[in-house]
Amino acid sequence: MFTSIYLRRLTRLMLLNILAVILVSACSTTHDISITSYKQPVENCRTVQHEMGRICIPRNPERVVTLDSFENTWALGIRPIASTYYFNKGLSLPQYLQGKLEQVESVGDYSSPNIEKILRLKPDLIICGSEFKGIYKQLSYIAPTIVLNRPFPLPSWGDMLEELAQVLGKEEVHKQLMDRYWQRVEKLQQALGKSRETMEVSIANTASEYGIWSYGDKHFSGSVLKDIGLQRPKFQRGDFFYIENISKEKISDIDGDVLFFVASESKDDRKTLEKLKQSPLWLQLKVFQQNKIYFVGEHWHQNDIFAINAILDDLEKYLVNTPQT
Repeated sequence: MFTSIYLRRLTRLMLLNILAVILVSACSTTHDISITSYKQPVENCRTVQHEMGRICIPRNPERVVTLDSFENTWALGIRPIASTYYFNKGLSLPQYLQGKLEQVESVGDYSSPNIEKILRLKPDLIICGSEFKGIYKQLSYIAPTIVLNRPFPLPSWGDMLEELAQVLGKEEVHKQLMDRYWQRVEKLQQALGKSRETMEVSIANTASEYGIWSYGDKHFSGSVLKDIGLQRPKFQRGDFFYIENISKEKISDIDGDVLFFVASESKDDRKTLEKLKQSPLWLQLKVFQQNKIYFVGEHWHQNDIFAINAILDDLEKYLVNTPQT
């Protein structure tokens, strides 16, 4: 052992005392916290490369806290004890995740993770994205912390899953997940036949703050369509993530043979959508007149492997199992 039981207890006590003083003086502002203490030694660890350099992490972490990539961490076979985002303020799991993973403890949301709570949970590994580089030092004093590459626009969903698998040593599980993905893609290609070479599939969304969106090939959902070989409307072709603030006068930019419209669960966004559906310009869309608008969940905007498979489910449901006229 690298340290005695006494030193471990002393370290934890010092961390709690220092953090309490800092939290009072900083009015609980997460990004102003500056934790300095002894680092907990990690036994039986392996060295990995991440955004902040090289770090030794447990070979078999048991108390993982995720500030990023909760879903993919779970899919790779590691069950976090706490996470951000979905579990803040008692929110339930999104529909596409229900039955696939369990509710875990909340440590706040992306914008304000609760460092004090993370400390109390005594994690043996913390996983976060590059947006948390500013508090990396504080997090790394609590437990070994992996910082994942998360610029904007984000890398492809496949690259992000692969990066996480590599740092967690889950390459074999990653291969199984990707093999399954490509098997499903091939099955859809066969079911659609030559129609996928001419069918123009549009993806759009609307939000109270940003108006109408359309998604490009670089977006996670757009890349799935590209893998299958489905075509996109003229204004959605290209290596871009999305276009926002499309005016109602240019709503024809989201027209196509099929339109997958991402319906947000937000009350304000739902009101915006209902208002849009009453617009005469909406009623003039070819895809509306042919009854080919399919309202789908927010998984079309997510990047985890569960969301990607849920997108494939929708494509099979609406393009294969629903008769096309």
